[in-house]
Amino acid sequence: MNLLDQIAQALTTVQDPELHKSITDLGMVEDLNEKDGKVVVKILLTISGCPMQDRLRGDITTAISSVEGVKNIDLTFGTMSQAQRDNVKKIMRGGREKFIPFAQPDSLTRVIGIASGKGGVGKSSVTVNLAVASAQKGLRVGILDADVYGHSIPRLMGLMGQRPTAIDQMFIPLESFGVKTVSMEMFKPERSDAVAYRGPLLHRVLEQLLSDAYWGDLDLLLIDLPPGTGDLAISLGQLIPTSEIVVVTTPQVAAAEVAERAGRIAHQIHQHVIGVIENMSEYTDAVTGVKTSLFGNGGGEETAKRLSQLVGSDVPLLGKIPFSVELRLGGDAGVPIVISDPESASAIVLFEIAEKIIKRSKSLLGVRLGITT
Repeated sequence: MNLLDQIAQALTTVQDPELHKSITDLGMVEDLNEKDGKVVVKILLTISGCPMQDRLRGDITTAISSVEGVKNIDLTFGTMSQAQRDNVKKIMRGGREKFIPFAQPDSLTRVIGIASGKGGVGKSSVTVNLAVASAQKGLRVGILDADVYGHSIPRLMGLMGQRPTAIDQMFIPLESFGVKTVSMEMFKPERSDAVAYRGPLLHRVLEQLLSDAYWGDLDLLLIDLPPGTGDLAISLGQLIPTSEIVVVTTPQVAAAEVAERAGRIAHQIHQHVIGVIENMSEYTDAVTGVKTSLFGNGGGEETAKRLSQLVGSDVPLLGKIPFSVELRLGGDAGVPIVISDPESASAIVLFEIAEKIIKRSKSLLGVRLGITT
């Protein structure tokens, strides 16, 4: 190959930092010339003011500089036209129009809704820690914050005030701790703004967050559902019929009675209830060694028992997460406890629960893998 061909070959190794595809495949290289070792290259960004421009500049410069004979690089940036952006969206969606990837017959992504009968049981904290724990085990994981009214995932994931990159009607989920994250909060003009949506619009919001995001290939998508048995819980079952449910409760038996309803609505719309997680369980005081049950005992077992009777098969208690001040502090600071204190009692239980959840109960035999040659 001549020098120009070698440079073009080097550019194929450079990936867009957000889309994770080669810049040549995406049509981002508009102009490439070389004369006497002096290289002139123009790159088209998907949007004006792309936040990844500096990262791209460094990656492209490194790739071209690695080619022997290159003496000088003149790198400039432009912005794609509407037609070019449409082509990028077509490439990212595999040539299909807008759709929910997880609802397709060939999807290998497990979609699990994290539900609760009422608020305040730590459902969102459990969601982020299970997601990060699963990512630590090597899975490609995403979180969709579907708690439209009480969204808290951005704070828990350390993403406060950040907004995703949008390519027209397609946007790229933010990423932290190896987990891709989407939340309604990321699209509000002001974080303090209230969301006052009613039934049909809530369904549309969930559908858009699932279809307009470019999630890439995920092994696991956790959906933080609003507490109770309202519109979004039903919409999830309609939009992704293969989705599964995990119910979060506290040790208080009265809370278990409410938590059962979340599993009951899932069963009614034919979702598989994976199990129950008891949060804020009995803990051992580090100084005195005394075991303390702030919220009573037996809530998790009672919820699992009732749901097992309801569905006619075993709905296990997946684990009891001890009450932990550190878990709460980690949430406020935006660092999940499985990262900040992986040896703590709470983190150990969360890792154990993640291990149980990520094991598939159904065989993939006969499922199309979507591989093309």
